[in-house]
Amino acid sequence: MEDKIKSGYLYDFYGELLTEHQRNVYEMSVLEDLSLSEIADTLSISRQGVHDLLKRCDHQLEDYEERLHLVEKFMNIRADVVRINELTSGNPDKETLSEISRLSSSILEEL
Repeated sequence: MEDKIKSGYLYDFYGELLTEHQRNVYEMSVLEDLSLSEIADTLSISRQGVHDLLKRCDHQLEDYEERLHLVEKFMNIRADVVRINELTSGNPDKETLSEISRLSSSILEEL
């Protein structure tokens, strides 16, 4: 998964666990795509301070994902739903219905 997209997913799932200051800086970097210099100027802190804070945030978000696997589960369920959607676009035969049933069971187990 591309780093910016992965960072966005991690933030979507775990961002509320960061402090308000961390969220503010992380949003400027990831969501608003501001440079370290732009963030540093806006917040009147050093570029190194912004860099260190972003690295800590990334580490925290990755740590939450390693423990909880919410993004991984979401991506697996999303892939299964996309596959079900593909399978139901035509006239499903018995084999297709069996595959849909298997995917549905897999989704329910993930939840």
